[in-house]
Amino acid sequence: MSNRNSTDKYDSRDVERLQQDDAIVEGYLTWRLYVVDDALKMIDESFQWRKEFGVNDITESTIPRWMFETGAVFLHGYDKEGNKLFWFKVKLHVKDAKTILDKKKYVAFWLERYAKKEPGMPLTVVFDMSESGLSNIDMEFVKYVINCFKVYYPKFLSKMIIVDMPWIMNAAWKIVKSWLGPEAISKLKFATKSEIQTFIGLEYLPPHMGGTDPFKYSYPPLPDDDFQTPICDNGPIVSEDETESKEGELEGKDGLESSFNSTEVAVKPKKVHSRKPLTTFKGHLLDVSPAEELSFGSGETEKKSLIILSNVTKNQVAFKVRTTAPEKYRVKPSSSSCEPGASVDIVVSLHGGSQASPQDRFLVMAAEMDNVGSQELAQFWKEVPKNKIMEHRLRCHVLESSKPTVSPLRDSPVEMGSSGQQELSTAVSYSSEDM
Repeated sequence: MSNRNSTDKYDSRDVERLQQDDAIVEGYLTWRLYVVDDALKMIDESFQWRKEFGVNDITESTIPRWMFETGAVFLHGYDKEGNKLFWFKVKLHVKDAKTILDKKKYVAFWLERYAKKEPGMPLTVVFDMSESGLSNIDMEFVKYVINCFKVYYPKFLSKMIIVDMPWIMNAAWKIVKSWLGPEAISKLKFATKSEIQTFIGLEYLPPHMGGTDPFKYSYPPLPDDDFQTPICDNGPIVSEDETESKEGELEGKDGLESSFNSTEVAVKPKKVHSRKPLTTFKGHLLDVSPAEELSFGSGETEKKSLIILSNVTKNQVAFKVRTTAPEKYRVKPSSSSCEPGASVDIVVSLHGGSQASPQDRFLVMAAEMDNVGSQELAQFWKEVPKNKIMEHRLRCHVLESSKPTVSPLRDSPVEMGSSGQQELSTAVSYSSEDM
């Protein structure tokens, strides 16, 4: 197998990533139900596509500006499970052979951008079919979008919701179902404007779907970058449920009572019966530990996680912690301030019978306070300029007792040749004992 074949068929950057990141291989394996040959075919097909479309080099400047200006495709908001929403406004699509390649690259631009920004985080696709007709349906384009999730970006699709579909398109969507295949068919949801609210909250639905989201697409700049859409603040427990009261009492004994009862006082460091984070993100206002992931498991002792914020400035720093799943987590304190040089322990606990999910995310926001004591925190956050706010995101990691393993790839280089399968097989292995 010659290096020339390898260069001709794949982008060397993709090959290098495959060798260095076990998660990529595991994504393909789990999507193909651990049938190695199927996973190899899929890697081969997606890598060829990435080279053909130049996916690694697609940028905002390589896409025609009119594509962005139409507002036909964009990322904005979250569904009720915390998955990012990928909107397709079908009425703005017009079938045109001259522009189909640009449209395909445009979709690849958004997917690649999100995959880099939020690795491992699924998307929910929303086909908004209101006011659309047969002229708006381009079956080649629809098949391409499905292939993006079926082949090119494995495990990337949470669900695909078709909203307000005209009856005249029933036949077309029967064909689409056949393309999806059995593993993805369960992810396809048809919904009316009222039914869509079971999947997406009113705050992220446009008014024509009965929602309250004031968002209006415009370009430039690109919309909804880096948490520009608000996600829910999560404050103290307000329910009088007996189990919650007991929970509060127990946590109070841990020495956290002062931070529960007030979210607007400076919090002193407290001892917490939680795992000490091992990694730290060094921010210009706060150091955040852990650096990337909060870990939760199914056992009672694993239902709490600890975030430690350390003020590295000479001023008091206000902070707040937000989550995409406020119904599942209690964040205490969720909003307070931290003295210069001090640290604050924030306990994030799963509420009741809730289970953590890899889609759940947390956002730490911080800003220096100039006039300490002269204003309440709520007012401070309303007035602080956006460019003065430090933001840091944390993913949720779900601890699992056992799962199929993927062998490290760093010590076993893969020679990529024209067959695309035999050469990849050395990169993929799994433990049969775990199956």
